[in-house]
Amino acid sequence: MKLADCLLPENIVLDLAAPSKQALIGKLSALAARRLGLEESEIARALTARENLGSTGIGGGVAIPHAAVMGLDRHFCLFARLSRPVDFEAVDEKPVDLVFLLLNPQRQPDHLNILSCIARRMRNDEIVAAIRAAASPDEVYLRICPTDVERN
Repeated sequence: MKLADCLLPENIVLDLAAPSKQALIGKLSALAARRLGLEESEIARALTARENLGSTGIGGGVAIPHAAVMGLDRHFCLFARLSRPVDFEAVDEKPVDLVFLLLNPQRQPDHLNILSCIARRMRNDEIVAAIRAAASPDEVYLRICPTDVERN
């Protein structure tokens, strides 16, 4: 599975404002709920339960909050670039400004492939810098999923 299979260009959000990790999870849950037609509270509950196991802040200003959600029939990804970094209790203790929300169907365990793909892309300093400097959602999408866009 490729990242572009679950991250659509319309699911790129720039300059999202959130004062805290919990507020960010709430905003991401609301955005996902609207796009998926699911209950915001169920998404927030699943994400919060996952975060309680340990932060999904992977370092370098990047977080990948993820959870399995009832009622979901496919993987769903949303990317948000924050207007200001938020303390996300990341492994490097640095605040987060780039966030990939990944929601998974409960019966499809292949989300680890998607998490791995995101983590690999975000280890590339040039890609991360380009995402932070991008002026539009389309520009961000081209940085995250370049080969998929070029084929279309």
